[in-house]
Amino acid sequence: MHDISKGRDPSEWIARSMGKFESSGIRKVFDLARKLKNPVNLSIGQPDFEVPAPIRHAAARAIEAGHNSYTVTQGMAELREGILARVRASLPTAACADRSILLTSGTTGSLVLALTCVLDPGDEVIGFDPWFVMYPNLTGLRDATFIAVDTAPSFIPDLDRVRALVNPRTKAMIVNSPANPTGAVWPEETLRGLAELCLEKGILLISDEIYSMFSFDGPHISPARFNPQTLVIDGFSKSHAMTGWRVGFTHGPARLIEEMIKLQQFTFVCAPSMAQHGALVALDVDMSAEVASYKARRDFIRAELTHDYHIGDPGGAFYLYVRAPKGRLGTEFVAEAIERNLLIIPGKVFSHHDTHFRISYAASMTTLERGVEILKAMART
Repeated sequence: MHDISKGRDPSEWIARSMGKFESSGIRKVFDLARKLKNPVNLSIGQPDFEVPAPIRHAAARAIEAGHNSYTVTQGMAELREGILARVRASLPTAACADRSILLTSGTTGSLVLALTCVLDPGDEVIGFDPWFVMYPNLTGLRDATFIAVDTAPSFIPDLDRVRALVNPRTKAMIVNSPANPTGAVWPEETLRGLAELCLEKGILLISDEIYSMFSFDGPHISPARFNPQTLVIDGFSKSHAMTGWRVGFTHGPARLIEEMIKLQQFTFVCAPSMAQHGALVALDVDMSAEVASYKARRDFIRAELTHDYHIGDPGGAFYLYVRAPKGRLGTEFVAEAIERNLLIIPGKVFSHHDTHFRISYAASMTTLERGVEILKAMART
């Protein structure tokens, strides 16, 4: 019998780059949610409405019709053409001249492919604090460095501060508007300025537009309007509640998309085939009622909390990024909230600062009302 005591410590097999990862603070709250009885859950960053019936039925028909094998790596031609038609209708002609598209395994797949294809050890990626949790971790996986531009208190980047950080090691910049976790929608002049800066300096601009449908106070603006080399990442997870279906897409310069397709062949292979059939139908499903519902929830919870809390301007997505009251640390405040059966996310998960917490209002009005009462009581004690 083999003596396992003589074997190697499995921890010695782990790549050094994995030491840059910590288990997501969001996942830790999800684990708590499973342990608490009837928690008031304002932590989950996914829509609470059902996947629309036409999409579900299309996927079911695809399964029954035998569409259960791989698709081509870049995804079904009909779906790619349908998305590109909408892209061409929304962007200037010049931005579409050299634009190709790839269907990916969620927007996470797009990010993994993009950053793997462009980053070498020692490169730098400019991002913004607060950030979406994947940005610094996926950058670190490539032994590159995530440089975070502090955007507090407005959560809108200052262009001069960004320009000052650009150097020969700067390879890419990631923008996210509407943003997770702040819900901020960046003004057109800010997006234009960042887009033009990247074009001027030869930096790849990656625009994460997964919340593009949830822009409540005006039309969504993509920086690809101002920089034809922008790589846009989007998908169906948030817009159509298809989080578990794993259908994302990315479009950008043909040469970069070519490399991402090549890498996808050896990693994700393709997005799930039956889910692609559902996404094709999703292109024609009207989601305006769901968007209006989330806008109403945004307006409700902001109005209810505005007298007790400082809240950034949440123009989109389905989050509020709220300063903990009375100078308290965000992590301490969240710990007390959990003791009161309220689940929210500490801002430290998304930021160098431990000052805020994130609320997701992708929840029923009953849940929001319960959460508001707990938060008001916490602020007044």
